[in-house]
Amino acid sequence: MKATEANLLKFLRKSPQFVIPIYQRNYSWTAEQCRQLWADLMRAGRDEKVSAHFIGSIVYVERGLSSVTSQEALLVIDGQQRLTTSTLLVAALAKHFESQALGELLEAFSAKKLRNYYLLNPDEEGERHFKLILSESDKDTLLAILLNAPMPSEASGRILENYALFQELIALHQTELEAICQGLAKLVIVDVSLDRAQDNPQLIFESMNSTGLELSQADLIRNYILMGLEPKLQTELYKTYWRPMEKAFGQAAYVVHFDAFMRHYLTAKTGEIPNVREVYVAFKGFARGLKGGTRELVSDIHAYATYYCAMALGTEKDAALKQAFHDLRELKVDVAYPFLLDVYHDYSQARLIAEEVLGIVRLVESYVFRRAICAIPTNSLNKTFAGMSRMLKKDRYLESVQAALLLLPSYRRFPSDEEFQRDIKTRDLYNFRSRSYWLRRLENHGRKERVVLEDYTIEHVLPQNEALSNEWQAELGPEWHRIQQTWLHTLGNLTLTGYNSVYSDRPFAYKRSEAKDKDGAAVGFSGSPLRLNTLSFAIKSADADNGQYVEQIYCLGTVPAWTESAIQARADRLSAEATVVWSAPRLDADVLDAYRPAAGKLVQKYTISDHPQLAGGRVRDLFDALRKELLALDPCVNEQFLKQYVAYKAETNVVDVVPQAKRLLLVLNLGIDEIEDPKGLCRDISNVGRWGNGDVEVGLSSIDELPYVVGLIRQAFDRQMGDVEVA
Repeated sequence: MKATEANLLKFLRKSPQFVIPIYQRNYSWTAEQCRQLWADLMRAGRDEKVSAHFIGSIVYVERGLSSVTSQEALLVIDGQQRLTTSTLLVAALAKHFESQALGELLEAFSAKKLRNYYLLNPDEEGERHFKLILSESDKDTLLAILLNAPMPSEASGRILENYALFQELIALHQTELEAICQGLAKLVIVDVSLDRAQDNPQLIFESMNSTGLELSQADLIRNYILMGLEPKLQTELYKTYWRPMEKAFGQAAYVVHFDAFMRHYLTAKTGEIPNVREVYVAFKGFARGLKGGTRELVSDIHAYATYYCAMALGTEKDAALKQAFHDLRELKVDVAYPFLLDVYHDYSQARLIAEEVLGIVRLVESYVFRRAICAIPTNSLNKTFAGMSRMLKKDRYLESVQAALLLLPSYRRFPSDEEFQRDIKTRDLYNFRSRSYWLRRLENHGRKERVVLEDYTIEHVLPQNEALSNEWQAELGPEWHRIQQTWLHTLGNLTLTGYNSVYSDRPFAYKRSEAKDKDGAAVGFSGSPLRLNTLSFAIKSADADNGQYVEQIYCLGTVPAWTESAIQARADRLSAEATVVWSAPRLDADVLDAYRPAAGKLVQKYTISDHPQLAGGRVRDLFDALRKELLALDPCVNEQFLKQYVAYKAETNVVDVVPQAKRLLLVLNLGIDEIEDPKGLCRDISNVGRWGNGDVEVGLSSIDELPYVVGLIRQAFDRQMGDVEVA
């Protein structure tokens, strides 16, 4: 490797041609980076004391051996962003000289010299005519600019935007044209030339501390896969697999989604969730462990990217699946993508039919929505889905998914119908993160003619206005304020309407049947075509004659008054409907039992009597107090007496208690770097022989220490159950 300081313009003039390899990312500098370059250029151009301004490095390797008669193009390894931006700036300046019919300004600053020195090779033809050849999606746009030719049908938006920006900036500062040229002439780079026989471009590329736009994890992965290959194979794999992926994502979505896709892909393949900032590192470890070649790897990534686009970007062709994936996106269930990628792969291999995939997607949706309604912490979801496909019996696919969800321990449980109905009736659904989602799902479930929710707005039957009108207060009774506070944003009081502004805070009787639009047409609930407004519900009331309760059936358009009992009755009906929309898995007990892991059925070979230290006295009292706290952590925690210690398990051991003569020795199942221990009581035993599972040891000698020690144990429990999101 040889690195020297070089003037940018002289560097461009002496170089035969720069080629951006096909595996490099698209041009991606934004207006912000371009404006920064412009500001630096103008500062240098205006100040005679500034002799040079450094803009970064350009690293390249020769394609092959050059000779006096034939100079080979240079492959750019790093610096394509600043090289492309500089080219756009020079092109915009040359265009300005031409449009204003300007002669030469300073030395070498004229339209002809700007083009022939820095943009073109005037004596060459074809692609050799140009100083810079960009990668696939940007190439034709830049060439059209340099040739003053019509733009291609799929022009690069970023190149056009930045070229137009430089034209605008030059026009704004045309009275300072000399300063612009002076500044451009002062730009300096580090010219880094690699020896193809001795230097490893990939290692150098990774280690460069670029001053430009930070590379994404996906950029690094693409370069890692393709950079070391022979040019012919690079081109073939890029055009066959990688470029179609980029097109499938689309230019904007590729930047936003591809890193996330690669993280989901690795999770699906390994069962481990990479840190969001270390996807590239995880990918290298994964790729090095594969037995197949690069073609098989790129082909597999391409296939999974196709599945991801179907789920996350709406490219699915099957109408029912397309709608189900849309619902998942609206609910923001990204954590399920690793599992669903595997499901879709099996679907593509004909191990599943579309109806089964649809059933699985709807189960995932129900699981996530029910947990959200029941306010169960969501951090465990990524871990739940990361390894789920490995638990399935692929010959009974849908059944095994149902079993896997039903057998999740309580911390990850699939909420029952009873729990879900109870909580959805009282939850604040107006401020729920996806209120348009649940309203649309309730309204459209089972309908062939779907309601477009954008045509309607959410309506509080009992208004939000804290200063309720006298009519409303009279209808609700003396406890109107409590009723409003309790039920305002809940299921029973919310619906959809196209006439929110007409209803306003008007009395219920008006909303029900008296409301009219500007043309005089009736627009009350009684004439609504929406299921949410016509769904019947039963209200119990006392019969004055015999003292018994009777039920009467109403809907929003027929109920005589909007009272607390009416809100509750409608909530009861809608919550029952919700259990159908977001249904739970249903399996016979004997079928479910067949899926229960044998390890989950603990066989107690030993008992407390096998531990003489727990026969009585202070250590036994301490143990009883500790076991009470541990079993109260969660219903899924169980106790198992072993020969040397007592294990407390959730999915696996959380903490192992070793009884000693004067204290309890606890072994926590996590690493020393994973625990918060401000008192410094824990000891790293990862390299020490011990009883129990885990790498952290802490002693418990008195009841006073119990609250703090239980807090340490809870950290081990939370980590095991997934209550720690992988960043």
